[in-house]
Amino acid sequence: MSFRIRKYAAIDIGSNAIRLLIASVTLFDDEPPVFKKISLVRVPIRLGQDVFTTKEIGSVNMNRMVKSMESYALLMDVHKVENYKAYATSAMREAQNGEEVARVIKKKTGINIEIIDGSHEAAIIAMTDLHSMIHDNKVYLYVDVGGGSTEFTLFADGEAKASRSFKIGTVRLLNDMVTKKLWSEAEQWIKEICQPYAKVELLGSGGNINNIYKSSQKSTGKPLSYLYLSSYYEKLQSYTYEERVYYLNLNQDRADVIIPACRIYLSAMKWSRAKNIYVPKIGLADGIIKSIFNADER
Repeated sequence: MSFRIRKYAAIDIGSNAIRLLIASVTLFDDEPPVFKKISLVRVPIRLGQDVFTTKEIGSVNMNRMVKSMESYALLMDVHKVENYKAYATSAMREAQNGEEVARVIKKKTGINIEIIDGSHEAAIIAMTDLHSMIHDNKVYLYVDVGGGSTEFTLFADGEAKASRSFKIGTVRLLNDMVTKKLWSEAEQWIKEICQPYAKVELLGSGGNINNIYKSSQKSTGKPLSYLYLSSYYEKLQSYTYEERVYYLNLNQDRADVIIPACRIYLSAMKWSRAKNIYVPKIGLADGIIKSIFNADER
């Protein structure tokens, strides 16, 4: 009889927040591995605010990143993490000093950051339990909304048929940095890839849709309807920022980006003619854990 528990960590450096996920993988005889989240820490460092407006990460946010990474290194140490990956997406990808910031962090904390592109990001997310949600006889448009970009993937016959990343993100929208041309490009692309299919369901991931799903009190696996999401969107807009924090109990860094996030999901539903959106509990960090484990077990 063989029994092992391995511990891994994933660091996801997004445009709105930086997350550390620590997970264990239990291996027992020839049974499938069991993945379990042990700890999730999220620090709201809005890198996108810097990068999308000034083209680089400012000294204040750089210092906050260094301190966050120092604490993440300590947490990984006390949890006895055996392997980790740190991936940075849209904001660090576009920052003129992105590579320089990564070098400073490596020198001060020992954490090595890899800056990845949109297609790599989509490929890592596809490694998650997303496939357990995908049935061969259904068509899905997977929408992952971030602060700097949104990844779209069309699944049909149980496999990915088309995938694309657009620079339409919540932090960009807040700063009025998404052109009409880009919106219509995304609309055109989604309509085109969904056109051959009579019925498309939406799969949504990202912190904002998870928050909306949680507040809906739907039982796990049940979708949100277009009607529900559009009425929630209207409700959000009827409150001031302060009221959203107080009455809706939203985090300060969530209370503003949740509105543009809603707009992106609703647009995707409209363009794909989807009546429902399913919300699997997955994200980039989950995919990173799977990718480390797969590489280690080869």
